[in-house]
Amino acid sequence: MIDYFLKGGVLMWPILGCSVMALALILTKAVQLQLALKRLSAGIHRLLERPPAEIAPVIQAVRSGANEKQVAFLGTQQIRGLERGLGLLGLIASIAPLLGFTGTVTGMIQAFMAIANHTGGRVEPAMVAGGIYEALITTAAGLFVAIPTQVALHFLEERLDGVTLRMRDIAMTLLEERRNGV
Repeated sequence: MIDYFLKGGVLMWPILGCSVMALALILTKAVQLQLALKRLSAGIHRLLERPPAEIAPVIQAVRSGANEKQVAFLGTQQIRGLERGLGLLGLIASIAPLLGFTGTVTGMIQAFMAIANHTGGRVEPAMVAGGIYEALITTAAGLFVAIPTQVALHFLEERLDGVTLRMRDIAMTLLEERRNGV
């Protein structure tokens, strides 16, 4: 594996950086969103007794008499905090294959330079193989980072949607109870 990495050229380093960053973000966000869903799954009265951090500002706003727009704004702020990092995952999923394709271009340039600099009659395949080899390795590496990152991003966004819906349900229930004097 190290041999492939080294033969892939200098663009393998940013691809490696993207993969490490993506893995760290995926694991962090998966745990964060799973815990948020678990904490928000309790009954409404239990949530009122010990509000989890994700919904605490919303519950406090409802209790202090905030209107629906204010409560919605606070909820949006809380969701934006939970979204943090997902944009970077999307960026990594976009950049990784571009880095790989850049490696493809530079590898092909090297291959054609070897052909252009050859002053003899016949061009040997071994002369261009190194550039093509680099081109294929970086392309594959970029795709190996981008594809799982994009899949993970999709699942994390779905999990965030679940948290958002649960928070919205809690806020609407509390506002309705306040309206009805419960």
